[in-house]
Amino acid sequence: MEIVERKRKRPDRAVMHYQEPHAARAAQGKLLEEAIGRQVKQYREKLGLTIAELAKAADMSAGMLSKVENGATSPSLATLQALSRALHVPVTALFRSYEEIRDATFVKAGQGLTIERRGTRAGHQYQLLGHSPHGPVMVEPYIVLLTAESDVFPIFQHAGLEFIHILEGEVVYRHGDKTYAMGPGDSLFFDAEAPHGPEELRKLPIRFICVISYRREE
Repeated sequence: MEIVERKRKRPDRAVMHYQEPHAARAAQGKLLEEAIGRQVKQYREKLGLTIAELAKAADMSAGMLSKVENGATSPSLATLQALSRALHVPVTALFRSYEEIRDATFVKAGQGLTIERRGTRAGHQYQLLGHSPHGPVMVEPYIVLLTAESDVFPIFQHAGLEFIHILEGEVVYRHGDKTYAMGPGDSLFFDAEAPHGPEELRKLPIRFICVISYRREE
């Protein structure tokens, strides 16, 4: 009987590194250190203190403080308490930028939120693909569908900027005193305060991405 010896392959080091279970935690820790550093520097500069002055007030070396501000070290709880006292802020304030809300919206194909806009009266169908509830700028991405039941409507006007990208069909799109013959793959980015909108529906159905952005107070 023939005996065949099978050598076990050595695992690929790159793969092992990629699958390292501590990698994600290490990356998260680095982000926390950098966030704390940014907050310390921000509060220090707000008080008009130099690194040497804050280091002295917190009873630590200027070199250590510099490492903290650059996110190059993980400060101990005692260090954070000393810095918070020297900066006259609670310890929790040093984590503020790390704890800020970071929004994400995931929408499955065909499951955007159907909403009404001015163009709805003209038969334009809008699916909202996400929204930005926080921050100074509102961003509204849509999928817009124009069909045989849709009318032209080249008189939209609103604050902010708008971007459209044609996915299907052909349309003549007006912006101000200019028109653009657009087909799949064509894009238009413009100031939305000028009158704009589809002026001629050349090939139906027409489907395009529309992204509107404007200051929240507007």
